[in-house]
Amino acid sequence: MKKYFLFLLLCTGEYTFAQQIAPLTVEKIMRDPKWMGVAPTDFRWTADSKTLYFNWNPENKAKEELFKISATGNKPVKAAEKEDEKLLGLNYAYNADRSMGLVEKSGDIYLQNFKTGKETRLTNTLERENSPVFLNNDNIVYQAGDNLFEVNLKSAETSQITNFVKGKKPGRPEAKAATEQDKWLKAQQTELFDIIKKRNAESRSTNRGGRGRFGAANGENKPLKELYTDDRFLNSVVISPDGRFVTYKLTTPAQNNHNTVVPNYITASGYTEDIPGRAKVGENESSSQAFIYDTQRDTIYSILTSTIPGIKDLPDYLKDYPKELDTLKKKNADRPVNLFGPLWNDNGSMGVVVAASTDNKDRWILKLDATTGKLSLLDRQRDEAWIGGPGISGYYQGNTGWIDNNHFYYQSEATGYSHLYVVNVATGDKKQLTSGKWEVQTLQLSKDRSTFYLKANKEHPGITNFFKIASNGGELVQLTSMKGLSDITLSPDEKYLAINYSYLNKPGELYLQANKAGAKAVKITQSTSAEFDSYKWREPDMVTFKNRYGADVYARVYKSDNPHPNHPAVVFVHGAGYLQNVHYGWSTYFREFMFNNLLADNGYTVIDIDYTASSGYGRDHRTGIYRHMGGKDLTDQVDGVKFLVEKYGVNPKHVGLYGGSYGGFITLMAMFNESDVFTSGAALRSVTDWAHYNHGYTSNILNEPFNDPIAYKRSSPIYFADKLKGNLLMAHGMVDVNVHFQDIVRITQRFIELGKNNWELAVYPVEDHGFVEPSSWTDEYKRIFKLYENTLKK
Repeated sequence: MKKYFLFLLLCTGEYTFAQQIAPLTVEKIMRDPKWMGVAPTDFRWTADSKTLYFNWNPENKAKEELFKISATGNKPVKAAEKEDEKLLGLNYAYNADRSMGLVEKSGDIYLQNFKTGKETRLTNTLERENSPVFLNNDNIVYQAGDNLFEVNLKSAETSQITNFVKGKKPGRPEAKAATEQDKWLKAQQTELFDIIKKRNAESRSTNRGGRGRFGAANGENKPLKELYTDDRFLNSVVISPDGRFVTYKLTTPAQNNHNTVVPNYITASGYTEDIPGRAKVGENESSSQAFIYDTQRDTIYSILTSTIPGIKDLPDYLKDYPKELDTLKKKNADRPVNLFGPLWNDNGSMGVVVAASTDNKDRWILKLDATTGKLSLLDRQRDEAWIGGPGISGYYQGNTGWIDNNHFYYQSEATGYSHLYVVNVATGDKKQLTSGKWEVQTLQLSKDRSTFYLKANKEHPGITNFFKIASNGGELVQLTSMKGLSDITLSPDEKYLAINYSYLNKPGELYLQANKAGAKAVKITQSTSAEFDSYKWREPDMVTFKNRYGADVYARVYKSDNPHPNHPAVVFVHGAGYLQNVHYGWSTYFREFMFNNLLADNGYTVIDIDYTASSGYGRDHRTGIYRHMGGKDLTDQVDGVKFLVEKYGVNPKHVGLYGGSYGGFITLMAMFNESDVFTSGAALRSVTDWAHYNHGYTSNILNEPFNDPIAYKRSSPIYFADKLKGNLLMAHGMVDVNVHFQDIVRITQRFIELGKNNWELAVYPVEDHGFVEPSSWTDEYKRIFKLYENTLKK
């Protein structure tokens, strides 16, 4: 028995000694993050796949340095400065047999012959040339300024394809109907004068004469058709592989918007200076129209969106506004859409356009008939909330492309999770390649187009690994197997994987692995400092609980080895809304991870919840806050507290919460609408009124303030400020160009008018949305810790 007690004493002593070596303080964890060690970043392979370059700072220098390692090596070495510029793999545009490649470097176009190794510089101008591509005839097309130019490699002749002209086409006087007198005079002129007869004959001959795309039949230059842009911006100029069709968009900028300004008070001049800001949600948006220039017919016409299936469909939420719904039904107008593409197959026989409605309720995959501008449906994804999810977006074309001349791939949430699909564009037949209650998060087609490589969370929502599957479907093969988060950089020859791998309490490190199932991943770097390693960072419990709606909610719990007698708890609320923080990898919220460890050291139990609307869990979780932010995402926090009470013995009378940005918004909503659950809250850089946030994010979830005021009123904390009962700390950067300082000022005025006195506002004059200065981080988190110590332990 004495030996047993001696053993316990020694163990206790070792634990105490470990804590004494590296006790956590706010001052320590909020220093310049370099004290922790600097993880490797920016992995890139050389074109021959023999060497991997990356940025790293293992010696804690003023800035990171360039390192390299052989694909089969295990020890990285410093690389010579700018050594990577000549060796790194470039993003080439290839010809059909991939024997030649085109690339832009510093605004000029270069041709690389991979068989001979010879590089030829094709342009050397002050103007920037970009977007080089091969045509099917092996000629080259690139863009310079607004226009496209074609280079014949055999003759070395360069020809201009397009002639975009800024401004409006010059007006012509209206033609008057010819009177009988006019007709008589014209006939008389022709009858009397030989010169008139000659010119009429020349005009008829010219009109009948054959001309090529770039010149007249006799070799003389023909003026190119003028493609007027009016007062719009030209963008997305694309030529078909056969060289016949040029597609482009003309964009009309948003008119009459009221862009915001952010005053900057701490300036070198000593004067307050205004930072130009964004518009607010509901302001006017730019609009675009897509055109086709048929070089063969020398004619221009629009891509027709009026025949897209469902183009007139109205969203379901309008049922809450019967008068407005009736008005819109009578209008029967087409919804505006954004078009991406066309994406052409290799031989140029078919093009696909991705279309997204500007209300973001629909995304269509459409086949383009380039000779008429008509679109026909291949796939439609409708979401009464909003289109989104990995590989899917209303703001770009998403993970899409051609496998061969007939088959086109894309991702869709049709099953509730983002998965991979292939459609035969010629027949319209569709095939789903992946399935299950997990997401395809990244996607890459192999160079020979026989294989898809993808990152997915198949094993667990918080574990990512690398997989492959044949491009025509089949077995999904797992290539990596480490439990955590793995981000992969595939070598150009597709033989090696550079893996940025991290675990719950271990920041990212570089691993190398052969691109084979079952191959071993070899750790290359060790980046954490001795000081960081001296503390035993917790592996939080990875738990799930059922929320009140019966859905599984995932969470991290940081247990305290020595709970305070009050058994207090703190809820950390991650930001961004659509973001995942409950995973087996190192958190982007590394400061909060360390602060949660500090709280646990001081007797608190901490829970970090992937609440409704977090990423990684499929469509229903993603859109669960539609038209009510501060609804299910807030009740998930309350249900998480209930879970802590039942499973971890937390005292429900001593619970606080904190979070930044969206987490700050949830904190405010919790302090106002769940005051019986939360005693204290720290709301950092918080949205207080969604009508004052940006359009792209907010309109997806809440529509627009003028057409869905119900959603805004029930989602904005400023409408509930009168319900504040507990202890509230607010903190905000004064030069925040994302969530403006005005947000926190407005709710502060509400508190003053309501006579509330249990709140505090800390302002940070030099900080934007994401704080930079260690002194600001330290001040902010010392206030949070003090709030909890003074309110949750009493």
